[in-house]
Amino acid sequence: FYNCVVLKDHKLVDDYVYVQDGKIIDPAKMFFDERRAPDVRIDCGGGIVAPGYIDVQINGAFGYDFSNDTDIIDEAVDNVSKGLLMQGCTAYCPTTVSSRPEVYKQVLDHLGPRAGSVERGAEVLGAHVEGPFISPQKKGAHELATLRTAEGGLEAFDECYGLDRLRRNVAYVTMAPEVSGVLESIPKLIAATGIRIAAGHSNATTAEATQALAGGASMITHLFNAMHPFHQRDPGVIGLLGASDTTRPFYGIICDGVHVHPHSVMIAYRAHPDGACLVTDAMAAQSLPNGVYKLGEMDVDVHDGNVYIQGTNTIAGAVITLAECVRNFARFTGASKVEALESATLHPAQMLGITHRKGVLAHGADADIIVLDHELNVQRIFVAGREATRENVSYKNKL
Repeated sequence: FYNCVVLKDHKLVDDYVYVQDGKIIDPAKMFFDERRAPDVRIDCGGGIVAPGYIDVQINGAFGYDFSNDTDIIDEAVDNVSKGLLMQGCTAYCPTTVSSRPEVYKQVLDHLGPRAGSVERGAEVLGAHVEGPFISPQKKGAHELATLRTAEGGLEAFDECYGLDRLRRNVAYVTMAPEVSGVLESIPKLIAATGIRIAAGHSNATTAEATQALAGGASMITHLFNAMHPFHQRDPGVIGLLGASDTTRPFYGIICDGVHVHPHSVMIAYRAHPDGACLVTDAMAAQSLPNGVYKLGEMDVDVHDGNVYIQGTNTIAGAVITLAECVRNFARFTGASKVEALESATLHPAQMLGITHRKGVLAHGADADIIVLDHELNVQRIFVAGREATRENVSYKNKL
């Protein structure tokens, strides 16, 4: 990759990127040991070379829903993976909403990690399981009848998900710290499964949220949405962004201008810029026309970028792409191109603990690469070192 500026070490620098066998390599060995030149040279036209985008919260897209399409879950993963790849999202966490235990038994084994490629689409990093150990008062678009408490500790989570399924297939779980049994279970669940924990859909006080953080929680799910509103004497989960005596968590934020007002995005960015993880929270209607779609078991109305549970004013996911979120984040906050790009690349990789291979353009990392113009429009997409184009990546919408 030449004739470009490269996102590297928190800067855009004039440089080259060398790729071999799906990995980013140090060219010294090729030049000095093997004494050979690159086989292919990619002229980036003066654009930006960055790691591929990573979406850690997406419920579905292109007509597919990861919680509802249990009978065709492999078809859903195949088509969503390919469709997301063509948007510049080279890795993601398929997300399930609060569901009954039988749904987790059906789908989680199909949402586990799998490598990305031109043939298979974006890499699956493991599922994000959102609920059902969440607050009934902050359930949002989650079905009330599916919600659970955790008085039984690890046994409650085993009964709901299966601890082995979590261990094999899940990147992180969203839960509400104040739900009975959750706070005590967080460190035990992390030790038993190795997953990460996010606080969300929560009415927790700041004290409860701080306890969750001390127990090992490291993420806030869709900041500002479905949580205790900010109050000066008890800012709830949101207050963790102002913590001065502990490591502050990462936070997902939906930059569609609907879920979170641009001024609120600016407040979060100013409070904790290094924690921002842009997410779409997209549902089945992403990239499809207006209409009625499924989010788990719920019917939702989609109209001109707005998604609501049918017959209500409750927001139920989004239809924005991650590429649009990046541009909006820069516009809403005045963040630099570097900061906007890192919020969809480096930060989600840090949250998941995978920066040795994702979210960076370091030697040895996976060659998941996007080329953008200077308005942050994605121009070219590479996964595992191969370019993805309309000619070699095909997928279908479920209408």
